[in-house]
Parts: sequence; C-alpha cells; structure tokens
Amino acid sequence: MQALALKNVSKSFGGIDAITDVDLTVMMGESRALIGPNGAGKTTLFNLVTGEITLDQGRILLFGKDLTFEPVQKRISSQLGRTYQVSNLFSQLTVQENLFLASWQIRRRRTSVFATLFRSWRKFANQRRYIGRIAERVGLAEMLDTKVDELSHGEHRQLELGITLAHEPKLLLLDEPMAGLSAAERGFMTELILSLKPDITVVIIEHDIDVAFSIADQVSVLHHGAIIAEGTPAEIENSREVQQIYTLSRQSEGSHDA
Repeated sequence: MQALALKNVSKSFGGIDAITDVDLTVMMGESRALIGPNGAGKTTLFNLVTGEITLDQGRILLFGKDLTFEPVQKRISSQLGRTYQVSNLFSQLTVQENLFLASWQIRRRRTSVFATLFRSWRKFANQRRYIGRIAERVGLAEMLDTKVDELSHGEHRQLELGITLAHEPKLLLLDEPMAGLSAAERGFMTELILSLKPDITVVIIEHDIDVAFSIADQVSVLHHGAIIAEGTPAEIENSREVQQIYTLSRQSEGSHDA
C-alpha cells in the first residue's frame, strides 16, 4: 500500500515556481531520502504534504485517502508526523511534561473528559507509562524530570522526535534531523531512525548525504522544484546528472561567499 502519493503537485510564490509537477510515491515501510541543493524546494514540499501551505494544483494522498484540501490537524489524525529544522519545545517544562502534552490528543480518547478535568497529569498512570516507553525509545529515559532548557542540542532533537512519535504516526517526515549534531549524536540518531522500520514509513530531508544514504531504501533528488532523479542510494551516487548538480551548487555557493 502507498503511504504517500503526490500527483502533479505544483506551488508558486509571487509567480516564481517553487514546486513543479512533482509526482512522488512512497510505499508503506519504506525509507525515502529527499535530497537536493539549498533552495531546491524540499522543505516547501514537506509543507505541502502537511498542509501548512496550500498547493496550486495536484493531489496529495495519505494511505490512499485524498487529503489535498484537508487542514493540518486532519492530516495528523491520519497518522502523519513531522519534525522541523528548528526545535519547537516548551523550554521551561520537563521532558515528561513535553511528552505528556504531545501525547494528550491521542491518549485522551481512551479517558473520560470529565475524569481528566480536575486531576493532576501525574495521576494518569497509563499515560505516564506510555511516556516512559517513548522516552526510552529516544534515549531520554534518565532525563524525564529534566527541564528542556537544560538539555543539549542533540537531546532537543531526540525529544522532538519523541514528541512526534507520541502522536503514533505511520508516516514520518524528518526535516534535517542531523543539523548541528556531533558525529556521535548523528550516529545515535541514525540508529534511532533505522529502528523505526518497518512500522513507520520515513521520508527524510538531510544534507549529510552519507547519513541520508545509510537510512534510505530509495532516494529522490529535487532540483529547482522538480524531481530530476530517483533510485537506490547506489544509483543516485553514480548518477552523473546528480553529481553535476551538486558540483554546480557548491561552485555557486563558493562564488556567493567570495
């Protein structure tokens, strides 16, 4: 079954094409890397999938359901999750408090509304156990009572992933999860993402090509808002067209720096 299908998706801003006629199919259980030079339109494509911006034409299907014109919340309830380039956390709350709030929309369906109005969140034993399992999965089991502003950058990334997993997604969009991480932290995060397979379908934007290729079953290359190549990591690595795009991109960045 298809986890994600984009059909002829396009988006422009002020007459400038950001995404052009993108067709993309990701199967359930697959890990897909979305790569391309800066400004290729990768994050814009994620924003279209999540509904944070509306497309100009085309269709977006999640698990066979057409959600093209559905709001963000509807897509989340359809088991779509996403992380962002910049972490968005409650810095004065603890790890477990952040996880509790993230899991509330999912877990509260199993509890009477009136039973929750006048009770401390700490009294929800089942939910606290669930939070504990999520924290353990992302390597934060020993830091449940730690405030977010006391965490390292890498731990912020781990918590952000935990918050997303607390929503019980079946399709997970990861937008540069390795940004700013040390080599050791990248290794841990890579293993963590790999551990999600095959239960969760992953689409990852990542500038560290080695990391992207180690995670992905298939790779799609975006350039000037269009997909110009798809294949296995080995096929993309050996593609002369892709090599040329990245060479020209580095030369362009170097000329701007100069």
